[in-house]
Amino acid sequence: MPILGHVFVYMVIWWVVLFVVLPWRVQRQENPKSGHDAGAPVNPHLKAKLITTSLIAFGIWGIAFFIVHHYDLSLAIFERSRP
Repeated sequence: MPILGHVFVYMVIWWVVLFVVLPWRVQRQENPKSGHDAGAPVNPHLKAKLITTSLIAFGIWGIAFFIVHHYDLSLAIFERSRP
């Protein structure tokens, strides 16, 4: 798989993991000020969540990379053989 394919796969994994990590450690404001959203978190911890997302995504991508290259997998195995 070319390098661009690996980057694309990592980006897709990263976004999926981000949506899993975003709800972690979210605490709502007890008494929000007038005009503020009641569901907005007090401190979203975005920097920590981005770092955590990157590390988890890299681990998942590394496992996928190993499996694909170790077993020599590709999408070509799913193609039908033509007569």
